[in-house]
Amino acid sequence: MTEDVCSQYLKAARAALDAIEATQLAAVREAAKRFATTILAGRLVHVFGTGHSRMAVEEMFPRYGSFPGFHPIVELSMSFHNPVVGANGQRQAMFLENVQGFGPVLWRNFATSPDDALLAISSSGCNAVTIDVAAEAKRLGMYVVALTSKANADVSTSKHESGVKLYELADLVVDQQAPPGDSVVWIDGLKTPVAPLSSVTGCTLINLMKAETARLLTEAGQPPKVLTSACHLGPEPARRLFEETYDDYRRRIGVLYK
Repeated sequence: MTEDVCSQYLKAARAALDAIEATQLAAVREAAKRFATTILAGRLVHVFGTGHSRMAVEEMFPRYGSFPGFHPIVELSMSFHNPVVGANGQRQAMFLENVQGFGPVLWRNFATSPDDALLAISSSGCNAVTIDVAAEAKRLGMYVVALTSKANADVSTSKHESGVKLYELADLVVDQQAPPGDSVVWIDGLKTPVAPLSSVTGCTLINLMKAETARLLTEAGQPPKVLTSACHLGPEPARRLFEETYDDYRRRIGVLYK
């Protein structure tokens, strides 16, 4: 008889978080150092992901407890999943994830700079669009950080025409520590596992990078404006900070359209 399903998941999550602490903090700090340098230069850290990686993109910004300097890029055609079937269905989204040549089309919308950085998020690191976006960012001179799972990538096949995987082209890899196939719970009588892990580990790593970036910005004398709950500040100060934070984001994002 297999182990209790709740225990399986909790045990896998704890083991993965322990592995992150043991092996990934140096990469987290290096990524945060790069991100802080970009933000201090008045430029943007672009954050891109498709599919369920959209959650990690939005965890970076505009989540409460987050701050401007990060530029979330989410394409609805590859992340608007709740219809599942029919118009805007999952089949179309997964098809579009592997259309070649998307990177140059996306970046043509923005006036980027080599001072920008990209955080590209994909658990398998094998869908064509994310690889294409990262490859074009590198061609434009950006520093590319991959948030991915090497174990998952190693059992997956790149869908990009080059055959490259995301972690192979990134300047820095932050490993989600998710297992091959991502799901971690096995149930008697069910041939396939359930309950993926990368949402837990990916969002954990997002917040580690976010916290370290905030520390570095504060140390540099430019503390970020953080979207903050009223329970910390009181309703009126929190409301003012909310408006100031989005005003700051609007100002920062303007460099991409000049």
